[in-house]
Amino acid sequence: MKEGASDPRAAARAIDALRRGWPVAIADGDVRLALLAIETADAERLAAFDPAGEAAVLLSAGRAETLKLANQREAATPDAPVTIARAPWLDMAAATALADPQLDLATPLKGPYRAVATPAPDLAATALRFARIAGILPAFFVLPGRDADIRVTPDDIAAHEDAARLTIAARARLPVAGAEDSEIVAFRTPEMPGEHVALLIGQPNGGPPLVRLHSECLTGDVLGSLKCDCGPQLHAAIHEIEESGWGILLYLRQEGRGIGLINKLRAYALQDQGFDTVDANTRLGFAIDARDFAVAARMLQLLGQDRIRLLTNNPAKVAGLEAAGITVVERVAHKLPPNPHNERYLATKRDRTGHQL
Repeated sequence: MKEGASDPRAAARAIDALRRGWPVAIADGDVRLALLAIETADAERLAAFDPAGEAAVLLSAGRAETLKLANQREAATPDAPVTIARAPWLDMAAATALADPQLDLATPLKGPYRAVATPAPDLAATALRFARIAGILPAFFVLPGRDADIRVTPDDIAAHEDAARLTIAARARLPVAGAEDSEIVAFRTPEMPGEHVALLIGQPNGGPPLVRLHSECLTGDVLGSLKCDCGPQLHAAIHEIEESGWGILLYLRQEGRGIGLINKLRAYALQDQGFDTVDANTRLGFAIDARDFAVAARMLQLLGQDRIRLLTNNPAKVAGLEAAGITVVERVAHKLPPNPHNERYLATKRDRTGHQL
């Protein structure tokens, strides 16, 4: 590999290290930031990482604001970095309580904590985004200027998420309930742990296909959760595409609006404490919606479709596809009745994330 070239495999190795609780360094030229993920490490690994007890704690602004460690202006970008100075009592147990909002009611927080200037703020912001990609809480012990055996660059991380690297891996005929004339197509990159899929329903008829972007939802699609409307939306979309004569369902591996299954379940726990879906995501330290609709655009391009009718109530999906080169000739509303368990969730989508009928 050429000097300075990005390496998506480096990002995959670093994700594995973060999940195992191993130190990782993010480096941009001579600027380095060594990281130890609070969620997956332990007291022994912290002592090895930082024997002098100097490492500060890196949190997201959304989480720091709930702890009164950042003001509302700073927290306007929930996944922006905030650094908390190290104190003698800030050990792994205290850091875990800082990192995980699920513990707020059960764990009295010590203190006082003090927010300080964030070293290498661009790398720190990249670190928090990388935590989301790895599916862990965005919270680290950090040592500026330090290295680690496993190193990654911002370019490596960008390459790992680059939708242009998606290719078609396999395809086969797949009759499904409600649409027997269907074909499934799987897409992946070499490092991707999961595959995105497209269900092609019916046969091209010369017009733009009716397309539905459906983000994976294990709880709704498989287990029949009533907290969201994902399962009914999935089956209704298949029916509507079948009725239209021809179209495509894109099933995107972007669980929980891009924060992953584990973090989505944490958001559910916060909803049980009274927070809506938007506030739950920001309290965890994530963006309100972290999905990458360029992935969907790349899938459509590989299928030879750059003009579509889009089955959605979400204007962000229209904008995301248009920005990635797909022409949305019509937005088709997708309306389903609420149930007593998801009424607030649907109202939040309407009132706080701009969903329209």
